[in-house]
Amino acid sequence: MKPAWPGALVAVAVLAAGVLVAFAQGRYSVSLEQLAHLVWARLSAQPSGLPANVETVVWQIRGPRVVGALAVGAALSVAGTAFQGLFRNPLVSPDILGASAGAALGAVLGIYFSLGIFGIQAAAFAGGLLAVALVYLLGASLRAGDPVLMLLLTGIVVGALLGAGIGLVKYLADPYNQLPAMTFWLLGSLSAMSSKDLLPLLVPVLAGTALLLALRWQLNVMSLPDEEARALGARTRVLRLAIVAAATLVTAASVAAAGVVGWVGLVVPHLARMLVGPSFPRLLPTAAILGGGLLLFIDTLARTLASVEIPLGILTAVVGTPFFLALLRSAQRRAG
Repeated sequence: MKPAWPGALVAVAVLAAGVLVAFAQGRYSVSLEQLAHLVWARLSAQPSGLPANVETVVWQIRGPRVVGALAVGAALSVAGTAFQGLFRNPLVSPDILGASAGAALGAVLGIYFSLGIFGIQAAAFAGGLLAVALVYLLGASLRAGDPVLMLLLTGIVVGALLGAGIGLVKYLADPYNQLPAMTFWLLGSLSAMSSKDLLPLLVPVLAGTALLLALRWQLNVMSLPDEEARALGARTRVLRLAIVAAATLVTAASVAAAGVVGWVGLVVPHLARMLVGPSFPRLLPTAAILGGGLLLFIDTLARTLASVEIPLGILTAVVGTPFFLALLRSAQRRAG
């Protein structure tokens, strides 16, 4: 068996580097020495002696954004890892059951009806959960064939329908105020993340991630064909429902907080698998750490590369596409 600690160390190093770079870089640069002063002052409950604007930048502006990026990256990564194992398909991402499309439809409806930011996030969260509940009920009602395949196909169909709903709301929206807001939200961003947004994000993300980590051994069994899993004593229907519910919860919370951020939940599970192997007790925590660190790097690029902030969805696609093409080429070479 492949030793886990070298890969885990790489993931932790990516995370630590991402945190340092995210706090230090930006339009207002903060040195590592100032960061160390601030952390020590906070731990010892002593004044830092640094200008007030440095403390404001670190604790009130970048701090919530760093925590938000870590939570969203980790959530999308563990959801993608769980779904890829559950559906036994490396091309599955967290939005395969319609969570992202449902959350996006909820958000654009919230913007269309001029709700406040909390109302938009609540509508996005509810939309994601309702979409996956609909997919699961429809998939369970189809008795023909493999239930996992039926669930996957139902998710694709419902996702397409929800995409049409998003297009209709955008078509009806005010082109000067509402449509730009919808477009910007759908591209993904953490620019509006503040300390009051962290609790609604962290509670569902931590709850769903904890459930997935608790089911890490069962995920190994669920990645086998249903007949083999049942022969090993797994209650496949109950486990499938619990895994889908937990992965959907973290996905919907992430999309509600940061918009639609693609590719992270698809690419990071592959990176984590390369580092620590396919066993879920190693794979899930490594994917969470690696995903948080990578999204933090991408968010730092988004706010520092240009004079205006670049949406996260654009950068994740730029990073994810060549990686996935390289992965496909590697698989082709192995197949001969």
